[in-house]
Amino acid sequence: MLTLTLLGTALLLCPHGGAGTLCYECPKYHLGLCYGDMSSCTLWHRQACAVENFYVLTKKGRSKYHYSRLSCMTNCKDINFSGFDRRTELTCCISSDYCNLPEGL
Repeated sequence: MLTLTLLGTALLLCPHGGAGTLCYECPKYHLGLCYGDMSSCTLWHRQACAVENFYVLTKKGRSKYHYSRLSCMTNCKDINFSGFDRRTELTCCISSDYCNLPEGL
């Protein structure tokens, strides 16, 4: 009986079953700080934690880091987008909770 009570309490406190991976959400992340509201999201079907790194291209063609966006993203795939004056790098992960925190930026 105690086991059923504990199981029921766990399901009430963790409505997703406690199995969902958690990710950071931040609209503008730069050098360890979130400019906006830092929150978290839980992964659902076909989602991954995502880091979108935005770069500005210099006149010499080099990439200069500008900022990152952290989120949960559906159908996320690692990819690089390049334009004339900017580059976006998308990195996805599902390996562990909060795996989308950029390192070294």
